Amino acid sequence: MDRIIKTGVLSFGMSGSLFHCPFLKIHPGFELTAIVERSVKKAIMTYPKIISYDNVDDLLAQADIELVVVNTPSSTHFEFAMKALKAKKHVLVEKPFTVKASHAKALYEEASKQNRCIMPFQNRRYDSDFLSVKHMVESGRLGQLIEVHFRYDRYRYNISDNITKESNVPGNGVLYNLGPHLVDAALALFGEPIEWTKFTGKNRPNTEVDDYAYVQLTYKNGLHVFLTTSLLVANIPPAFVLHGSKGSYTKHRCDTQERQLQSGLSPNDPNFGLEQPNQEGVLVTIDNEVSKTEKIKSVQGSYLKVFDAVYDTLIFEQPFPVTELQVVKQIEILES
Repeated sequence: MDRIIKTGVLSFGMSGSLFHCPFLKIHPGFELTAIVERSVKKAIMTYPKIISYDNVDDLLAQADIELVVVNTPSSTHFEFAMKALKAKKHVLVEKPFTVKASHAKALYEEASKQNRCIMPFQNRRYDSDFLSVKHMVESGRLGQLIEVHFRYDRYRYNISDNITKESNVPGNGVLYNLGPHLVDAALALFGEPIEWTKFTGKNRPNTEVDDYAYVQLTYKNGLHVFLTTSLLVANIPPAFVLHGSKGSYTKHRCDTQERQLQSGLSPNDPNFGLEQPNQEGVLVTIDNEVSKTEKIKSVQGSYLKVFDAVYDTLIFEQPFPVTELQVVKQIEILES
């Protein structure tokens, strides 16, 4: 690519080390230029040419950095994204985009004012499981959808030592941690609901943050979408269950790319984003009272496509796949 975008990343924790830096390193359109590491300096072990700054302001002061990845704690996203925009940087913001819908709107207004782009990092749109569900919905094989369930479950009974995530501050808790993936999936596939209800719960001993959340979305065509996330599910059920007038489809969440990244597999490996055998979704249809069950091959995923989209937006002025309306509506639902 003729045009290289120099990029700075504001944190080198799990998000930076797994979901951003490996892709920025191999994508031909980006140069991983700088990282903020407030205490331990470890990025240089993997990226020897990196500049490691002690604070956000010093990174933002580097004039040749064009794109900044805001992947700091949720409660700081608005502050740091706004600083980056005022410093004339394009911005890619980890989920949750912001804690308040008013903050999301303010960021888009500032981006327009500064003639810069601000984009949400909704990488789960490029998971094999979501792409497989999207393919099934678009195929029409389910007929008119009636009832849809999306889940994101884990089992974490003990309170984590990570005070950043376990303290009672805005943006913490499972609703804002895993909920953005679920709400974004629903908005991407089905559009804006006409109404919604939400419930959160605290079930682990001594927890300061919600560890259970449930959202029900209602659509004009009668579709009901149920979104559930919990940290106390020992036997993980299918993450995607769709019932339509012609059949039903179920699919487990695989987290294929996350596990591959943790094992050290490069995103440009041909097997990256490929699910293991027997992880296919299952389609059940009934024709003339005869039931038919099929295993549906999964679509290969790749988070590298997020950075393809970022590049196309910044260089070729293509619309970013996650729209401003979707982001604001997502935060409105989470915040309500």
